[in-house]
Amino acid sequence: MAVLILKNIKTEGPGTIEDFLKHGGISYKIVELADEVIPDAKSFDVLVMLGGPMSVNESDIYPYITREEQLTRDFIKNGKKVLGICLGAQIMAKCLGANVYRGQGPEIGWHDIELTDTGIRDNMMKKLAVHPKAGDFWKRFKVFHWHGETFDIPQGASRLAGSDMYRNQAFKYGDTAYAFQFHIEVTKEIVYDWLSTTGGFACGEKNESVDMEKVKAETEKFYETCHGRAMNFYKAFFK
Repeated sequence: MAVLILKNIKTEGPGTIEDFLKHGGISYKIVELADEVIPDAKSFDVLVMLGGPMSVNESDIYPYITREEQLTRDFIKNGKKVLGICLGAQIMAKCLGANVYRGQGPEIGWHDIELTDTGIRDNMMKKLAVHPKAGDFWKRFKVFHWHGETFDIPQGASRLAGSDMYRNQAFKYGDTAYAFQFHIEVTKEIVYDWLSTTGGFACGEKNESVDMEKVKAETEKFYETCHGRAMNFYKAFFK
């Protein structure tokens, strides 16, 4: 297996995804889209697209977004695996014909997602839902969020999860393509870096309502469980 990881901005990922691939001896290539050209993707089996503060609707400013959309279509058409996180999920939604637009406000920090009935039945989502230590199944559990836009579910896709603030948090298209609005790939260091470098700006706009100290405290409280859930998902997805 060979994994192509596309970074829309240097500060976002690949975090625990790279940790998992490196530890498992899985071949991967990371592309910094601001500086590098996307290579020929024919030799890759999996496409991973990470987040970024830009909008998927700003391809005139960030032309590589259009290339990501086309790659997603190609991978899905050829039955290859795709994982989109945050902006990556929005790219997946748009390339499959759905609208991507600003939500009701920034959703930042540790908030619950709740699986839909389809999500509960989905084998990959079950890996996220099972508590990594207790082993019991959770329909509702905390993940890390940092976004201000959302998407409609593409025609033919299955909605897998939502949150109180954003109804569409995850979807699946076909058997191999997963889109997550939330961040399962973050490390503690990534979370703290985002908190320290935003300067009060979040999701592209000034946002003083986020309690940064609360987010830090909750990171210490919830991170290890979230990390375990992510690793269990990776074990099922990257095989």
